Amino acid sequence: MLQFPSSPKIGRTLLAAASCVAAFATPLTTHAQAAEGHEAEIQSLIDQMTLDEKLKMIRATSSFTSGGVGRLGIRELVMSDGPHGVRHEHGRDMQADAHAEDRSTYLPVGICLASTWNPELGHDFGNVLGSEARYRRKDVILGPGVNIIRTPLNGRNFEYLSEDPYLSGEMAVGYIQGVQQNDVAACVKHYLANNQETNRGTVDVQMSDRALHEIYLPAFKKAVQEGHAYSLMGAYNRFRGQFATHNEFLINDLLKGELGFDGVVISDWGAAHDPYQSLAYGLDIEMGSELKDGMAYEDFYIVRDAKELIDAGRISEDMIDDKVERILRLMYRIHKLGDQRRLVGEFNSAAHQQTARKVAAEGIVLLKNEGGLLPLDLSGVQSIAVIGANADHKHAEAGGSSQVPALYEITPLQGIREAFDDQVQIDYFPGYAIAKGKKPSRKLRREAVKAARDHDLVIFVGGFVHGYDNSWGGNAFDAEAGDKPDMHLPFGQDELIHEVSAANPHTVLVLYGGGAADMTGWVDQIPALVQAWYPGMEGGHALADILSGQVNPSGKLPVTFPKVLEDSGAHALGEYPGGDSVQYKDDIFVGYRYADTYDVAPQFPFGHGLSYTTFNYAPELHVSTADDAVTVETQITNTGDVAGAEVVQLYVSQENPSIRRPAKELKGFQKVFLQPGESQTVTFTLHQDAFSAYHEDEGWVMEPDTYRLQVGSSSRDLRASAEQELEAF
Repeated sequence: MLQFPSSPKIGRTLLAAASCVAAFATPLTTHAQAAEGHEAEIQSLIDQMTLDEKLKMIRATSSFTSGGVGRLGIRELVMSDGPHGVRHEHGRDMQADAHAEDRSTYLPVGICLASTWNPELGHDFGNVLGSEARYRRKDVILGPGVNIIRTPLNGRNFEYLSEDPYLSGEMAVGYIQGVQQNDVAACVKHYLANNQETNRGTVDVQMSDRALHEIYLPAFKKAVQEGHAYSLMGAYNRFRGQFATHNEFLINDLLKGELGFDGVVISDWGAAHDPYQSLAYGLDIEMGSELKDGMAYEDFYIVRDAKELIDAGRISEDMIDDKVERILRLMYRIHKLGDQRRLVGEFNSAAHQQTARKVAAEGIVLLKNEGGLLPLDLSGVQSIAVIGANADHKHAEAGGSSQVPALYEITPLQGIREAFDDQVQIDYFPGYAIAKGKKPSRKLRREAVKAARDHDLVIFVGGFVHGYDNSWGGNAFDAEAGDKPDMHLPFGQDELIHEVSAANPHTVLVLYGGGAADMTGWVDQIPALVQAWYPGMEGGHALADILSGQVNPSGKLPVTFPKVLEDSGAHALGEYPGGDSVQYKDDIFVGYRYADTYDVAPQFPFGHGLSYTTFNYAPELHVSTADDAVTVETQITNTGDVAGAEVVQLYVSQENPSIRRPAKELKGFQKVFLQPGESQTVTFTLHQDAFSAYHEDEGWVMEPDTYRLQVGSSSRDLRASAEQELEAF
């Protein structure tokens, strides 16, 4: 079994600004100084522009460019989709689709990255993405997506990170800084409350201030204040009556006011709806509103009535200047303007592919392993039946705007054959067909069940697929522009899994997909269960590494897997999908906050993930307090026979709150890599924010009280705890 690389200890705190910035300080500082050192030049350029030139800069000029001013040496700003890989070319550059240069490194999806619980890998992931975007001459890469996973049905959950705001924020910071060190701006999306794809362009989200500040805003806040993201994308939905992409409260008051965001707000494509609001309520660049003649974008809300609104005194030209200033500041930060040399980037390098494999290997989650079926022991095994259409299906070029034209994609079947073909006979049986609207094939099912009976071992690779591509339109399973109809696996897989596992008790089930499935019909029959997400171009190799034991699994769920849909807070307490509006009656009780507070047993809890080794937690926590911090120390030991990694998770709860609070909340985590017999002390430093709750009338309040501190392996597997009396710091 391969040993894990050593990893420095990183204390996690809610604020953690100093430690996060210190880890990646060089490129961030350089870029910030580059912009601040050019404020005079920025103002000089604005002073030289005509109003028409300014207006051209704040709207698209093709499908993925916004305007420049050629006579002043200001080139167009070039953007690309790409939360996990640079998307194929659009608009003027569509002819590049046929060229090898348009084939990218296809990284694992966002939820797989979050499953690593490794912010250093988040930085590596962003670095690959930024480097490839720069090689492709992009200025802005549209990612990461940090929307909270509120319902298991959201078709875009695979792009996002977590149901938990703390984990989402921690993983996003490294990603953003990895991108931006390559002279490319990250564009954090979708601000805000884009938690469903059903009716995404019209639905009006209604939530409390408490839910906003405790759940849905923190990852964006951390992306701005700690990640120092250069740009941010507005969402399609409405928020409290106004469209989010030009929302007076969300953008002017909260983002640019309270959070101090000095970057560029870009609309999602076609998300602007009103000339006055586009100008007045914080939008800086409008993209993709109306396509003319198949190429050039000409009609935009943000410029349509601008001159009339200025003449009428409703809009000042200073508002236009502020938008242009932000765009120019971004350009200086990425060295698109000025005399500093700009990075070139790399494309499809061996190092990038290795990062894709490492993220996949650390993100794959071992959910169940009864009887130690994994890692596979092939002594006495003569034949393996690989069953399931996902074993030989490629996912890169589907899913909506996140589709990636991958240079290659290693399927599970290919990875399994490369790992085991010289040891045992491997036969493949699809069992079902990936096809829209067709009834499951009885013939394929019979062949698969017979194969399960006739072979010594079964590896079933199933789950969800991306449904948004050229042949399926917008009917999605995991995709932009549509939500899943339910949590059941498509193509008749639930019945097939039941029959296959009944035919052969030595069945390993591997699930692809962007989130939870209803497993109640077969989970008790399956001895070994692996969640692979969509693991990218090297996913088949990474999966084989896990199955063979070449890599010890260390992924942890960044979301709760409920048993049934009704066990999700949004569906039990809240409203989904709503009609013209959707009421977030579930409030702060999202994911494990709902399950643990309302005592609803999940199928697999938040933070869960097994290993091939065992870890012992010291029975006592050591807690100390200072003027502005609480320090928590615990010791963990690898008590097994192989090297492995454990994610030590710290949860906080308040004993006697004046307002209702969740049973526990994640406030720190650290991934610890240990050799057999090795011990390590893990230290967490918590500040006031870790103990505070948002009161509707008072804002953030830390109440003097007894607080319970718990550490463990998941939200439901807590190994040590301590109680601490605390006053407000």
